[in-house]
Amino acid sequence: MNNFFTSALLGLSISIPVGTVTIQMMKQGLRNGFLYGWMVGLGGMTFDLLMIMLIYFGFSTYLNLPAVQQVMWLIGCLFLLYLSIDSFKESRRKKEMDGEPNSRSIKKSYLSGLLAAISPSNIVFWIGVFGTVLAASFEQSTTPFGFLTAAAGILAGILLHDVSLMGFVHYTRRFVSETFLRWFSITAGCLLLGFSFYFGYQFFQAVFS
Repeated sequence: MNNFFTSALLGLSISIPVGTVTIQMMKQGLRNGFLYGWMVGLGGMTFDLLMIMLIYFGFSTYLNLPAVQQVMWLIGCLFLLYLSIDSFKESRRKKEMDGEPNSRSIKKSYLSGLLAAISPSNIVFWIGVFGTVLAASFEQSTTPFGFLTAAAGILAGILLHDVSLMGFVHYTRRFVSETFLRWFSITAGCLLLGFSFYFGYQFFQAVFS
């Protein structure tokens, strides 16, 4: 049980710094409401779950291959470029109020979170930080129970962060003006574009180094 709570605390603390998924969550939460922001978070958690499965079955070594890293940098660059363009387009849309039909697709919000999470930096982070915790839990237990407990704790910590963040955003969005939302979407688009350029730079550096 201590293993679960320790891993949950780790997952919560690691989720707090603002990254691409958090930017998407806040943008969708402010503009479209709790559910849409949370679906972005679930999309990011799908990537987390995939990484847990790859680590468990021993595929983490292959994720560090240069060719795989290059492909992931390129994919991340293109996905984030798409999300930044989408954010600039959303800056022209009006905020969806509670009870109104929402023009935003829940599926699209989920996919945006999944796409924002796909990057070599996340993979390296997972293998270096969470992978170490999961490997230690696996070695300390004679059954997969220790590994699964640690994995469940990490996911629970990430989920707690996402729900808490979206609860705060959902409550405060009623006080947010259209002008603020427009500039928030533009700022989010600029940040995502910056991440896209960074991923593109890393791709070219990996290819030509």
